[in-house]
Amino acid sequence: MNRRMLITAAFAAAVAVGSAVPAAAKASLGELSRYLNSIQSATGEFTQVNPDGTISTGQIYIKRPGRVRFEYAPPTPSLVMAGGGQVAVFDPKSNQPPEQYPLSQTPLNLILARNVDLGRANMVRSHTSDATTTTVLAQDPQRPEYGTIELKFTDSPVELRQWIITDSSGAKTTVILGGLNKVGDLRPSLFNIVQEAQKRGFRG
Repeated sequence: MNRRMLITAAFAAAVAVGSAVPAAAKASLGELSRYLNSIQSATGEFTQVNPDGTISTGQIYIKRPGRVRFEYAPPTPSLVMAGGGQVAVFDPKSNQPPEQYPLSQTPLNLILARNVDLGRANMVRSHTSDATTTTVLAQDPQRPEYGTIELKFTDSPVELRQWIITDSSGAKTTVILGGLNKVGDLRPSLFNIVQEAQKRGFRG
C-alpha cells in the first residue's frame, strides 16, 4: 500500500483568496464548521475509489481531535490509522513495520483538528451548492503543497457524505461514507500505533 491510500480519510475549509462565497451556497462555512466540530466519536462504513480505479470498502472510526482508523475489508485487509500526531499504514502482505508520516502532511489533518474553522483565511478555495449538496474545496493554508480535500455535505440535515483528496502529484482518492454514527466513546487502543504494531509482532 502506498501513501495515497493512507491519505484516505477526510473534512475542512475557509475563504478563498480574493473571491466571495457564491450566493448559491446553502450551508454556510460557519454551519459546516459547527457540524464537523460536533463529531467527537463516530463510526461508519465507507467505500473508497483508489487512484488506479480499484474499489475498497471497510469501517471507519473517528475520535477527534487527531485520531481516525480505516479498517479495510478483504481482499485488502490493510489498516490505516492516525494517532499521536502520526499516520501509520499497516500492510499485512509486506511483513514490514508500518509506514509512518506526520498527520500534518495530509489534508486529513484539517477535519481532525480540535477546532475546525472553515472561515480560516486562505483555507477554502471554493464553496458551492446544487439543489441538495454543498461542496467545499479546502487546503491547509500553511501547507498547500500537501494537496486538497473536497468535502461534500448533504443539506437539511447537514451531513458529511463524501470527500476527495488530491495529492501533490494530482492523484485522486475518493471516500464515500455510508453515514457517520455518533457514539459515546471509542477505546483509545483503536488509535494507538505502537500497540497495533506490537500486536502484529513489530517493536514500537
